[in-house]
Amino acid sequence: MKIIYLGTPEFAVKPLENVIESGIHEVVAVVCQPDRPVGRKAVITPPPTKIIAQKYGIPVLQFEKIRNGGAKELKKFNADIMVTCAYGQILTKDILDVCKFGVINIHASLLPKYRGAAPIQYAIVCGETETGVTFMKTEEGLDTGDIICAYKTEIRECETSAELAERLSCMGAEHINEVLSSIENGTATYTKQDDSLANVVKTIKKENTVVDFNGSGKETADFINGMFPLAYSFCKGKKYKFYRAKQANVFSGDGKTAKAGEVIFADKRLIVACGCSAVEILELQEEGGKRLAARDFLNGRKILAGDVFSAGNTNENKKA
Repeated sequence: MKIIYLGTPEFAVKPLENVIESGIHEVVAVVCQPDRPVGRKAVITPPPTKIIAQKYGIPVLQFEKIRNGGAKELKKFNADIMVTCAYGQILTKDILDVCKFGVINIHASLLPKYRGAAPIQYAIVCGETETGVTFMKTEEGLDTGDIICAYKTEIRECETSAELAERLSCMGAEHINEVLSSIENGTATYTKQDDSLANVVKTIKKENTVVDFNGSGKETADFINGMFPLAYSFCKGKKYKFYRAKQANVFSGDGKTAKAGEVIFADKRLIVACGCSAVEILELQEEGGKRLAARDFLNGRKILAGDVFSAGNTNENKKA
């Protein structure tokens, strides 16, 4: 089959590469978001999928809004099917009707759970023990189309959303060709989703990634791992980013009651009290510093037992 592949970030690269390199199906065009400024210096940078397409000499289309004239451009490629994978724009009916086999999507959750923009992050944040990749028929609703097939995987202990995303991308790549072939030869099956089980998750914004220590130690660890690399808190007037955490197997070193956010160990291990139990921070970064394992970070003794992490730059966390 001739395929138009719509995908933008790193997550979309492995399935794209596998289709190209296998030679079973032909990618006739790649559609991705426009080049964007990246980093502190705002260097205009092409999306990862564009780099792959150019490597293989495949035409690239970049629409600011694909609904404005996109269908006309896509029809020129005379493709049989379109595949979307973290493309980043909603497809209108005229786009969905361009190809005879329509559009299928590689979605990074076990639908109908976690429809929307951040399924990988919220599977971890919500404490799921498993997730997976769903191949689905794309329709006008948000991830509401019929399920073709799904593949499960366990969420590992302390696994971050970035690590899980890499594994799910590999799963999508592993199965994309067989899914496309089943559609081509008419053996694919389509199962309607149970909308009553759906949970729509929105795009993550920076203000939603501050760590709230009032939950349990496990909930706090899941939040930090799921929101990687954006989870943060303040202590003594400085911002700290947390990259990895796990539920601590201790609560207080001396038996006293510690309040949520209070550091109860800061010697080789960084353990912070939560509303229930405690969380061990495994990797962190001080504002302006480097990302370090907690053991290495604590060699500088910048955080001490009794210090308090909180959501804002309050007078309390500015104390020396």
